[in-house]
Amino acid sequence: MIITTPRLILRPWKEEDAPVLYKLAKDPDVGPAAGWPAHQDEKESLRIIQTVFSKPENYAICLKENNQPIGAISLLSSRNDHIYPEGECEIGFWIGKPYWGHGYVIEASKALLAHGFEELGMKTIWCGHYVNNAKSARAQQKIGFVFDHTVDHMPVPLLNEYRDEIINRMTFEDWKKCKEQEDQAV
Repeated sequence: MIITTPRLILRPWKEEDAPVLYKLAKDPDVGPAAGWPAHQDEKESLRIIQTVFSKPENYAICLKENNQPIGAISLLSSRNDHIYPEGECEIGFWIGKPYWGHGYVIEASKALLAHGFEELGMKTIWCGHYVNNAKSARAQQKIGFVFDHTVDHMPVPLLNEYRDEIINRMTFEDWKKCKEQEDQAV
C-alpha cells in the first residue's frame, strides 16, 4: 500500500533503502530518544528492513521529489508485551535529524491516522513518548492526540533501561472533529 500527501509518499521499505536508513538511524539523537539504539552499520539497517519494517502497516516516509526515506511511521497492533484489543492500535514514528522542524511527521501521521480510522476501522489509536522527548510531545499535540495516562518505569527493552512514558490517544470521534476543524480552516 502506498499513501500520498502533498509533500510525501508513505511506502513499504525496500532492501535498497538500507544505506539511507543507516545514514538517518546512526545519529545518536534519533533512535535513543524513541527507545532504540543508533544503528551501527548498513547490515543492521538491512536487518531492520527485513524484520521490523517488513511487518504490515510499516512505511518509509519519503519526500515526493525523490522517493528517498527521511523517516519511518507505522501502525502497531502490539508493543513489548502489550497487545491492543481489536479496533485499537498504536502509531509510532521517527524522522531523520536533517528533516526535523518541517512538519513532515505531522503530515505523515495525519495521513496514516486517516488510513487507520477510515480503511482499517480503528476506534482508538494510541501514541506515546518518553517524558524527556519534547519534540515527540509537541508533534503529538499538533497532530491532535490528547493525554490519557502516564506509565512510570516503563521497560525500554532495546536499550535495557526503564523510562517514564506519556500515553496519548485519539478516538475516531476525536479524529473526525480534528478533520472537520482542518477542513473549515481551508
